[in-house]
Amino acid sequence: MDLGLKDRVYVVTGGTRGLGNAAARELVADGAKVVVTGREEKRAVDAAAELGPDAVGVAVDNGDAEAPARLVATAREHFGGFHGILISVGGPPAGFVADNTDDQWRAAFESVFLGAVRLARTAAAELEAGGVIGFVLSGSVHEPIPGLTISNGLRPGLAGFAKSLADELGPRGIRVVGLLPARIDTDRVRELDALSADPEATRAASESRIPLRRYGTPQEFGRTAAFLLSPAASYLTGIMLPVDGGFRHGF
Repeated sequence: MDLGLKDRVYVVTGGTRGLGNAAARELVADGAKVVVTGREEKRAVDAAAELGPDAVGVAVDNGDAEAPARLVATAREHFGGFHGILISVGGPPAGFVADNTDDQWRAAFESVFLGAVRLARTAAAELEAGGVIGFVLSGSVHEPIPGLTISNGLRPGLAGFAKSLADELGPRGIRVVGLLPARIDTDRVRELDALSADPEATRAASESRIPLRRYGTPQEFGRTAAFLLSPAASYLTGIMLPVDGGFRHGF
């Protein structure tokens, strides 16, 4: 199936590792060009080098108010266009209600929530019909995850923002989509499992609750993201798609 990605240009934030990087890899594999971001310059440059000549790396923090305009300008300068953005950011600190400080909440709000809003708002002003804005969120949009209180507080709000944005941008032919990963086998998920006394038992218990009985691979997530961002998904907007092996049991 031709996804129609050849020569389309995307910004992928948090694209140096994890789910963002997995999405960037699949976009490039199907012919797209990408601007990938990370907080550290060397990591951003190295990630782009691994992706090949159709990628460029930029060191930015999602919470930087100047980042959105800079990223769109980079896409246009290097690749001559801008067709979409995938907003992915590393998860905020783990912890229960009593564990997380005000400073942690503020930093996460700036990066995870307000930074994403700014990126989407700038993209919306720059995109033309056929453009797409994607958000990497979490299964916590539907059900809180124990021990991830900050994420539980912020991700559902972003999903609501994305739905509002989809309604506003639909008449212009611009789509807005969300991806809700659960247990994808990334460094982040392994780090969360490692917080328990017995990481292997924790993983086994998690897998037992997944109908497919295993964690997803980054490549599986990346392929799903590439499809949703592609012209092949041109009639999908305002959706929150679980990428979870069936873990969410609701309709």
